[in-house]
Amino acid sequence: MIFEDTLQEGRLIKRYKRFLADIELPGGEVVVAHCANSGSMSGCKEPGSRVWLSPNRNPKAKLDWRWEMVEVDGVLVGINTSHPNRIVADAIGADEIAELVGYAKLRREVKYGVNSRIDILLEEPSAQGASEKCYVEVKNVTLKMGAEAQFPDAVTVRGAKHLRELMDMVDEGHRAVMFYLVQRGDCEAFAPAEHIDSAYAEGLHEAAAKGVELLCYTCDLTPEKIVINGTLPIRL
Repeated sequence: MIFEDTLQEGRLIKRYKRFLADIELPGGEVVVAHCANSGSMSGCKEPGSRVWLSPNRNPKAKLDWRWEMVEVDGVLVGINTSHPNRIVADAIGADEIAELVGYAKLRREVKYGVNSRIDILLEEPSAQGASEKCYVEVKNVTLKMGAEAQFPDAVTVRGAKHLRELMDMVDEGHRAVMFYLVQRGDCEAFAPAEHIDSAYAEGLHEAAAKGVELLCYTCDLTPEKIVINGTLPIRL
């Protein structure tokens, strides 16, 4: 994913009300940026951190800036949760996800389950003329504990619901994938954050045992673009 505009560097003053952040620009001006991340952002919201913003081109938007990245211990971390679906979809389309190649059709935000939308639905015509489906749920990962990337960074009832719905798709004979996109490049492995949400960790173990496939990829980030890098081992 290439940013359409040059990112603006600044310094984080504070993040508040979950979706707002005060940023000081190099000239001293303080702006309010939209923070597209509903998680706790543990380790990614320290006052004084270097951050990067993109100009908001939506004429209906209330804020002129969107918070895109933060520097943590010299590493860029992508905090905007509106990007992972596009990053993963683009990577699948470019055959960069070895586990998900060969599908003829890719659709995003398709209704399924109970009042839910799957992030990515892959389809391939079968020999019998029906459509073989692969349901891909994407989660953004920014939390790092030790050398591990972990998810979630806050209790997520919605995330647990998605795991159950993926299990339901397996029961119906479809392929289902839980895809963790780590928007940072300094982690050695991925694990569920059991100390934050034990119910989610238990649900992930159950989903894996049920046949839901688990994938984790990391990213290379620069102020110009965010691209898929490679896989991380998953520790359950």
